[in-house]
This record gives sequence, C-alpha cells and structure tokens, in this order.
Amino acid sequence: MTDGQDVMAAGVTPEEFRDAMARFPSGVVVVTARCEDGTPRGFTASSFCSVSLEPALVLVCLSDMADSAVAFARCEHFAVSVLAPEHRHLALRFATKGADKFSDRLLRPSPAGLPTVWQAPVQLDCAAYARYPAGDHTILVGRVTGVRLGEGSPMVYCEREFHSLN
Repeated sequence: MTDGQDVMAAGVTPEEFRDAMARFPSGVVVVTARCEDGTPRGFTASSFCSVSLEPALVLVCLSDMADSAVAFARCEHFAVSVLAPEHRHLALRFATKGADKFSDRLLRPSPAGLPTVWQAPVQLDCAAYARYPAGDHTILVGRVTGVRLGEGSPMVYCEREFHSLN
C-alpha cells in the first residue's frame, strides 16, 4: 500500500492511459448551463455517474481547457441529457471547441430554463453541490432537483466510437 502517491504513474504516458480508458464503455451525456449573462454553455462527457441516493447526487468531469470551463466553475445550476444513438451529431458538436452548439432544434428548455436534448432517454436538472480539482479536469457534483425519463436506450462510447445497445 502506498501513501496516496501513484508509484506507476511515472511510467504511464497520456496516450497509453487514453488507449486503456477507450476500452471501457461509458454512456454519453451533454451537460449545459448558462453564464451569468444568460449565454448558454455546454459540453459532451462520457465521465458521468451517480454518486449518492440521499441526497440524489451525480458527477461529471470537465476539462479545465474546455471553452465552457469558466461558466461551469461559476454556475449554480446545470442540466444533464443522456444521449441516444440518434443524438450522435449533438455529442460531436458539443465536443467540438468553437462549434455553434445551441442552434439545433433538438435542444429545448428544461423546466429550470436550461437547454436539454429533446427526446433524450434521461434529462436531469441539477444544482451545483461541489467542485473538486482533479488533474487537468474538474469534478462537478450536482444535486439532482428534477428527473424526466424519455423513451429509448442510451448511446455508449467505446473504442473511440459510438454504439447502440439495441
């Protein structure tokens, strides 16, 4: 056992680690918020999971280099849309720096007024609960304040490709 320091990290390159993580399938979400001036911001993430039932908490990881990092460092609320295979183009758009992310007709306001993906299998409204620095990312924890369930199966990302569960 070590004292928290990773003995093997010195020998692992970012490329090796990225290749290893590409073999682990994960869901795909679009996370949205609004800047203080009301401008919508968002990003695609595959690092999303539940944290707690009481209170209902989820986490998502955001690169500190993302266009929306400043907005999410300050936002009080955000929304998470779990994507279905037919939302592949949105996953790509929200993962692209500088893209016009909010021009799609599939984005609709949630009851909280945040953009969400219409007909997503799951939509969550969240209040920012905690933020933790983690290497070159920030772990954003949200307290779930609203849940809307849609139809269909979620899209999965594995081996750098999108897959359907059907």
